[in-house]
This record gives sequence, structure tokens and C-alpha cells, in this order.
Amino acid sequence: MPFCVIKSKTIKLFLAMVVVVVLLAISYEGGASAQVWLGSSSRLVPVYSVDREEKQVAISFDAAWGADKTQDIIDVLKEYNCGATFFLVGFWVDKYPEMVKAIDDAGLEIGTHSNTHPDMAKLSESTIRSELETSVSKITAITGKTVELFRPPYGSYNNTLLKTCASLNLIPIQWDVDSLDWKGLSAGEVVKRVCGKVQNGSIILMHNNADNVIDSVRLTLDFLLKSGYKVTSVGDLVYKQDYTIDANGIQHKK
Repeated sequence: MPFCVIKSKTIKLFLAMVVVVVLLAISYEGGASAQVWLGSSSRLVPVYSVDREEKQVAISFDAAWGADKTQDIIDVLKEYNCGATFFLVGFWVDKYPEMVKAIDDAGLEIGTHSNTHPDMAKLSESTIRSELETSVSKITAITGKTVELFRPPYGSYNNTLLKTCASLNLIPIQWDVDSLDWKGLSAGEVVKRVCGKVQNGSIILMHNNADNVIDSVRLTLDFLLKSGYKVTSVGDLVYKQDYTIDANGIQHKK
């Protein structure tokens, strides 16, 4: 009996070690997301940040409601000679086509943020596909450019969503630095949050119509540049091919 008890504990320890190893091993290489095995099931992971040795970060703006501050954001980005990515919802594109063109004319990147801003993890595969294809086609009709990036509304995702993204050649993008500007934080509070969390390869989340977004963007860019960071679009930060994504959503070059 003692032998059996020891053997049982050994087996359990061995299985636990196997689980840990498997969790650290990423099986989707170079796809739009990484697959992490959890026992008999698995989950897919989008890009939260990028493994970069150089001091490069990306700043991004979600646009779903309002556009009155967007041109000012564009002007500040131009003033500081920084790139950025705007993730646009389809109904925002419908309402503000002139702003879509202004963003594109300024050389800034545009990604899709869905068509109607739903919780896409609750949708069927066909509805997800419609959301993505419709929003992408609206953006492309104005810019004439291919849309490569997608940010899920509310940051909500599941395997069905990420597999659909992969089939449409869209890279799903999250963030690792949340400015929380949508809560009405002051510019100083936003910068404090960003400077306390940013690191090489970070993706910063902001919103185009937050209360103090103009001052927040200006102070954030000033801080980042003085700290030696290069501020680019998400597309210039992420790897487009030959990459893996670990369990924490960090994208690595193969």
C-alpha cells in the first residue's frame, strides 16, 4: 500500500509538470493567434504586446462614438511625428467618412473595430464573419487599402472569433497598457497610468473621443519620446509572419 501511495503522488506530480510545459508551449506558429492547450480543450490568444528589444511602442485609438476631437489628435500626432492606429467601428465610418479619409491621408493606420460594436464572443461564426467583412469593406471603400488589424469590442473574444479572424487574414489586437481615458481621467492621470505600465513592445489603448484626450495624447507622446521610445502604429510594431504568441499574449519573432 505505501508503494501505491507514493506512485500515485509521483504520477500526479508528473501530470502537473506536463500541464505546465504544455501551457508554455505554443502550437500556432505564424497564425493570427496562438493556441494554448488546457487539458482536453484549448483556447486561442490575440496579440496583447510584442517582444521587442528596441524601445518601440504603438499607440491606438478606438473610435465608436463622436469625432469632434479626431482631427486634433491627428494634428498632435503629426506635430510629434508619431504613428498610430485607429480602430474604427462600421457605423462610425458611415457617419464620419470624411474623418476616415483624414486619418488615412495623414498616413495613419486604420483597423476594424467591428461593424456594430457587439460583444463578438456571443455571436455565431456567420454573424462574426459578417461583422468583420462589412466593416472592412466600408473602410477599404474609402481608403482603397487592405485592412490587416482587428480589435474586439470590449476586448471580448473566443476561439470562434479568432479562427474567423485568421480565415480573413486579420490579426486580432488587444493591449497591455490601458489609459482608462474613457473614464474621464485627467491628462495627468492618463500619463501616470501609461508611464507606470509601458515597456518595449507595448500597445497603448486610448479613445478618440475621451474627455481629455487631446491633452492626454500630447503629454503621453511627450513622455514617451523623452523616455527614448519610438511611437508607431500597431502594424509597424507587430510581426506579420513567422511569429508565435505565448500564453500571455506576447508576440515573438520565430
